[in-house]
Amino acid sequence: MVFLLYALCTLRLAISRVRVYNMIKSEYLILVIGMGLVTYLPRWIPLFFLSRRNLPQLVIEWLDLIPAAILSALLFPALVTTGAPRHLALFQPELLVAIPTFAFALKTKSLGGTVVVGMLLFWLAGKFF
Repeated sequence: MVFLLYALCTLRLAISRVRVYNMIKSEYLILVIGMGLVTYLPRWIPLFFLSRRNLPQLVIEWLDLIPAAILSALLFPALVTTGAPRHLALFQPELLVAIPTFAFALKTKSLGGTVVVGMLLFWLAGKFF
């Protein structure tokens, strides 16, 4: 009798764990679908509505500058600040490597060459700093 009671309690606990697991699993599925929509819709909506329209040349030129602006906004704080409470550090190795790498990129317009030069300079900076 005790064994039967123990078996029923264990079975009940296992069923409740499966329900909780299924609930968590469905919550993650909803979360992933929501994140996909939030990522996809801002890209799709302008493409859908603006693909059949002729945009003014000024707007097209302005849109061409967005990738460079985003890259600059991402890189600049990492190159000139450091620490947990961020503070200005102008002579850190990352900035000293980025300047000649940027000059190489402007002169040659070669993505592959720029990556190789940047990696080489960063490796050399790690040896000396």
